[in-house]
Amino acid sequence: MSDGAVATTVFGVFMAGTVALGLAAVRGRGRQGGIAEWSVGGRSLGAVFIWVLMAGEGYTSFSYLGAAGWGYNYGAPVLYVVAYMSCGYAVGYVVGPMLWAYARRHGLVSISDMVAHRYGRPWLGAGVALLVTVFLLPYIQLQITGMGVVVSTISYGAISLDWAYFIGFAVTTGFVVVSGLRGSAWVSVLKDVLVVGTLAFLAVYVPLHYFDGYGPFLDRIVEEKSAWLTLPGSGGSPYGEAWFATTSLLNALTVVIFPTTVAGYLGARSADGLRRNAIWLPAYNVLLFVPMLLGMAALFVVPGLVGAESNLALFKLVVDSLPAWGVGVIGVAAALSSIVPMAVFMLVIGTMWGSSVLSLLPRWRTPQRQKLASQAVVVVAGALALALTYGAPNTLVRLSLISYEGMAQLVPILLLGLVWRKLTLVGALSGLVVGVGIVCGLVFTDHDPVLGVNAGILALAVNLAVALVVSYAGPADRADGRPDADVLARDPLDGPDDPHGPDDPDGPDGRGGSGEDVGAAGSAPGPGAR
Repeated sequence: MSDGAVATTVFGVFMAGTVALGLAAVRGRGRQGGIAEWSVGGRSLGAVFIWVLMAGEGYTSFSYLGAAGWGYNYGAPVLYVVAYMSCGYAVGYVVGPMLWAYARRHGLVSISDMVAHRYGRPWLGAGVALLVTVFLLPYIQLQITGMGVVVSTISYGAISLDWAYFIGFAVTTGFVVVSGLRGSAWVSVLKDVLVVGTLAFLAVYVPLHYFDGYGPFLDRIVEEKSAWLTLPGSGGSPYGEAWFATTSLLNALTVVIFPTTVAGYLGARSADGLRRNAIWLPAYNVLLFVPMLLGMAALFVVPGLVGAESNLALFKLVVDSLPAWGVGVIGVAAALSSIVPMAVFMLVIGTMWGSSVLSLLPRWRTPQRQKLASQAVVVVAGALALALTYGAPNTLVRLSLISYEGMAQLVPILLLGLVWRKLTLVGALSGLVVGVGIVCGLVFTDHDPVLGVNAGILALAVNLAVALVVSYAGPADRADGRPDADVLARDPLDGPDDPHGPDDPDGPDGRGGSGEDVGAAGSAPGPGAR
């Protein structure tokens, strides 16, 4: 049997097991809870599942491909990933429980629901859902690209990139339509075991195999590639100190309201579990140093990769040095690092459209109809991302940055709006329009960074300034008699979130937060989101 056949057989067996695991996760639950069960796991996922699901945000296609590619191309600038994720977890310690309590109290399932409820305008939730979709599609494209590269590479070229992209789209779309957030959480456990195991193995194996250990490897980098060890990195890159600091700050603020992160928050059974996760999640980032270093190792083993080819840096080492079955196993870990986050991105888009857009139509307001509509939107969103993959390919990190810079513009309208009552609808919308316009103008005219500074944070600063000025100078929102408790979010440590308390079995969702243990069943009426 050829090497390609061996590797693809290993890959196929694991993919079949992944689909089976996703089906097992939702067995007996498919008719329960409508969109809430599908999109936020019935709000009953325990601490372990929430931990691996949210930790999985740090281990996507980017980990095996993009991080290694940027390590190969630039070196030190890629460390912004570790910086912003660690800082983001600290911010999430405060923000996560607030969003969890707000959504639970009002039966909300997505950030579009939260915005619509905060400002009392259902059409605003629909607009946010559309905007978020636009900025999430590049991230789905990133995962399709990553999985396509993996499948094509482990087949030793037998499967073309075009077919590999389609396989990634088909597998993930089918998986998320059937299994929802609960299935993604179950598969995250398998994914994380493989990711941690394979990266730990490669961290030891590659330096020993090619350089006789870390000492000679690091000595060679210092002597021959010293530019890769300092900012702004190699080749006169624009990613210097100012870019590193501003990007880390922007992404740390953005990651806590990123729709996929919020989906993890809302799937949790308790706010305290989210706080514990925020404490332990930074430890998960340690292994992110591995693909970055291995990307630099590839400089000496497979020199000359340019453009999008740099995404292959780590897998070139794998294919060059490991037997076919080992290539297959590492390919599975990398593929699952695409499938799980891509599934959640698609789930978020489907949920927002089902709960915030199509629910505006009277016939689509029941939970079951919203779920069906959401599943249909998942297929459409995946197909659009696939079309973008074919028609507008880009390097993986560039796609990631575009998504974050655009999503950052939602920070004032969502996060500030949930803690400051005086932020008006007109002010928040004005800032959002200006911020998104600046981001699009700078990114799509290749003016990012601007004078060494991340374009997204400049847009966010203007966004915030406009929102504040308009809110202070313009007319106040019309009084609607809503108390602060109905409009603003607060940390549930400050007091009960409802007359019964968020974890009381008589609370607003009819079952409180107790539930069963890790991955327990449960459902909550009303709209849901991740």
